[in-house]
Amino acid sequence: MTQKVAVLGTGKIGEALLSGMLRGGWPPADLLVTARRAERAEELRSRHGVVPVTNAEAAKTADTLILTVKPQDMGALLDELAPHVPAGRLVVSGAAGITTAFIEDRLTAGVPVVRVMTNTPALVDEAMSVISAGSHAGEADLAHTEEIFGSVGKTLRVPESQQDACTALSGSGPAYFFYLVEAMTDAGILLGLPRDKAHDLIVQSAIGAATMLRDSGEHPVKLRENVTSPAGTTINAIRELENHGVRAALIAALEAARDRSRQLASGTKD
Repeated sequence: MTQKVAVLGTGKIGEALLSGMLRGGWPPADLLVTARRAERAEELRSRHGVVPVTNAEAAKTADTLILTVKPQDMGALLDELAPHVPAGRLVVSGAAGITTAFIEDRLTAGVPVVRVMTNTPALVDEAMSVISAGSHAGEADLAHTEEIFGSVGKTLRVPESQQDACTALSGSGPAYFFYLVEAMTDAGILLGLPRDKAHDLIVQSAIGAATMLRDSGEHPVKLRENVTSPAGTTINAIRELENHGVRAALIAALEAARDRSRQLASGTKD
């Protein structure tokens, strides 16, 4: 691995990506980072041995630029980068709702752009990263992006038209599970369990259920039916979930997340 990769706007996800790449064999000297605060850049240098640079220096020297800034900061970053990004530089965007066309229009003609939506399980090497090619990105660009993001989890290629839906499902997805665990923990306390025991019961159940979904090859309906005996405890709980419209609420929530992703792409703030 001799290509230099720069992570611009290195927050938690950017640092997780750096850690994964280092474990995957990238030399620290080939990993460049930028950060808004000088003390943050120095922290990354001391912790990982990577090289802090300015955004302009990254654009001039790195073979691949990974943009991990917030969507609302992307326009200003691209204006700063534009004079320094040559046509052959690979630009990877991790900003929700920002299209490859938005980036291509602000950089040198012909720059390959790849859009990625990853999620916070990158912090524990269990990310789901969804990858889409811009109009100038080829197979080699996609493969290189997969190599980078594969260091912190699983990758999946989709057409860019599906990115907003993927943002709703997997980009925001961990928050839904955390919300569900929070609610179930509160229910456990209401039923008389100490918080720590309720938490442990739910977390291990979630890990076991996720592993079964991943490894069994069974449809979730089949797995649920295996737990749902006639006139038993589970079917009574499922009835209450249906009575309270939980399924419909989840569908509506994901539609709202998708719509917000579209709004971010159009520049809508509220």
